[in-house]
Amino acid sequence: MITSEGISGGLLASMLGGPFLTGFMLYLGASSAQIGFALAIPAFANLAQIFTAIVTHNVDNRRAYVFGYGVLYRVLWVLTGLIPFVLPESYWVYSFITLYLLSYLCSNIAGVIWASLISDMIPSQVRGRYMGIRNTIVGGLAAAAVLAGGQLLELFSKQNGFIFLYGIAAICMVWNGYHLFNYPNLPYEKSQESHKLQLLLKPLKDRSFLRATLFLAAWIFFQNISVPLFSYVMQDVLSISIQWVTIITTIQMIVMMASYYVWGNMNAKYGTKRVLLWTLPIIAAACLLWGAIAWIPAIPVLILVHMLLGIGTGGFTQLTFNFTIEEAPASERTIYVAVFAALTGFTGFLGPILGGEIYRKMSTMPTWLEHYGFSAGMGLVLLGLALTAGRSMLRPNRVNASSKAVVQKKHEELAS
Repeated sequence: MITSEGISGGLLASMLGGPFLTGFMLYLGASSAQIGFALAIPAFANLAQIFTAIVTHNVDNRRAYVFGYGVLYRVLWVLTGLIPFVLPESYWVYSFITLYLLSYLCSNIAGVIWASLISDMIPSQVRGRYMGIRNTIVGGLAAAAVLAGGQLLELFSKQNGFIFLYGIAAICMVWNGYHLFNYPNLPYEKSQESHKLQLLLKPLKDRSFLRATLFLAAWIFFQNISVPLFSYVMQDVLSISIQWVTIITTIQMIVMMASYYVWGNMNAKYGTKRVLLWTLPIIAAACLLWGAIAWIPAIPVLILVHMLLGIGTGGFTQLTFNFTIEEAPASERTIYVAVFAALTGFTGFLGPILGGEIYRKMSTMPTWLEHYGFSAGMGLVLLGLALTAGRSMLRPNRVNASSKAVVQKKHEELAS
């Protein structure tokens, strides 16, 4: 059920997100700053998870929340496709941003409870490997959908092409709602803490969790200054066709899909924090490689960039999810997930906004900065962050000798 639901959700996101989100906003007449703001919305909406976790920390019917807000999230996103047909052109961009923001607020309200429900549905002994297999399947189909979507936009006018994409997304929306409705409503181990402020303070008092979360929040800030705008740079700055952008994105998704299973096995063998640290230099290298455009044609360089990005972000996304649910006691899982999402969401929100403004300013500067210099420079910043603060903040927890034996035994069980 989890895999089937992931397929329908992944297909919808691939039809409306990624390069198509940037392409649709350019079609609506958005500037780089407006695109940067829109790309920051998913991270900003994470702040809603704090409110959700406090209000619903002892909720009985988790399935109802996941179904209701999960469906509303996708309905609002699909409704953005009607904007060119029902509103004056001067309202297009702002209406899109408003609906997109409301959509992702619903997504994150559903997401914090979904993470709690998923952690109870999947036995801990196989969670890392299972999520790797699930993400591989979902990623493979999503990659095929991106490639097909790019062909549709090449075959038809932009207006007709986006009509097709939104039509397919609407079908996936209904399909996804059916799967969410059929999720089981498992018994919930409730928190013994009745005071909401004390509940919120619990993850903040967990030193190991807080250290790692603050580092990851800083990492996401610097990463999001550059990485989410890759599609914008390809389409608007380098003037690469949407067909090539979708091919490059598809290659990234295929590589990411293949990496999920590998990261899942490494997670089971070596532990979450250690393997999470290994993903960071790969993401930094993807940014650094933009500098090769100075000597090599852009297309082959961008293919290599996105292959590295697929490997790095595939592991990063999967391992940060595992990190939050592993670090939290079962009864406090929603508030741990919410605090992590809020801290990383706030910095993730600021990153693309700053990046969009920087690209707007760079339009008057030497072209090499806009084409590849800024991305390569951010790669240097990320590499330095990974090799210094990352090694300190993502250290595995210190344990005594007897605890080490227990941990080793658990890792052997997971690996088998």
